[in-house]
Amino acid sequence: MPPKSERFELRLDEEQLARVDEWARERAKEEESSSLSRAAAIRELIDIGLSAGSKRSVRFSDGEKMLMLMMRDMFKALKVKDPESDPDFLAEVIYGGHYWAPKWKMTGVFHDHIDNPDDLKHVVDVLDMWSFIEEAYEGFSAAEKAAIAEKVGPLGKHVRFTGFDGNDESSQMSIARFLVEDMDRFSRFKGRDMNSHHPTYNRYSRMVGLFEPMRTKLIGHGLSADQVAALLKA
Repeated sequence: MPPKSERFELRLDEEQLARVDEWARERAKEEESSSLSRAAAIRELIDIGLSAGSKRSVRFSDGEKMLMLMMRDMFKALKVKDPESDPDFLAEVIYGGHYWAPKWKMTGVFHDHIDNPDDLKHVVDVLDMWSFIEEAYEGFSAAEKAAIAEKVGPLGKHVRFTGFDGNDESSQMSIARFLVEDMDRFSRFKGRDMNSHHPTYNRYSRMVGLFEPMRTKLIGHGLSADQVAALLKA
């Protein structure tokens, strides 16, 4: 028994209809068919769109499929042992249409996470600010460091960037690690754990808000002891 269908009204403008008709003609050529009706073309386009937007499966273009199969042949010819990308598995995915499988097996590659631009801006602002704070603090005299500790309290005794919270700020911690360890930015923090083990967002946001007007005036000199103390107290 054919699946139950439902009729509904769909209005498209002339440009959209022309694009559908052109797609239908190209599709008919690929399938060596005489024609493909508008209704059939729209149904196929809906299926393609829904599949492409699904988080449960991946989609490969025809070109990507050919490249992956060619890469598998190259690996075999070169006798590459145990490649991390597992081209044999991907070939079976392509041949069998098992596009759900990569997200099950290769979770490190096929995932839906995308870094939030706001998180990236926050992390860059924080790393930039702490670079200035640490550089200035290292140049202070013992008396200046003692004065900071007296004004700020415990946070003024160990002036060092500790990172972001691994539980509640894992995305920001991941971005910071990638910037420092993989992109060689903010090299001062290279090799650090970057896990503060406590929430930092609100405190860092207050500090950055106070630091931004200071930064515009840091030409030819660094932060003063009073400025560092004010930032740490924020």
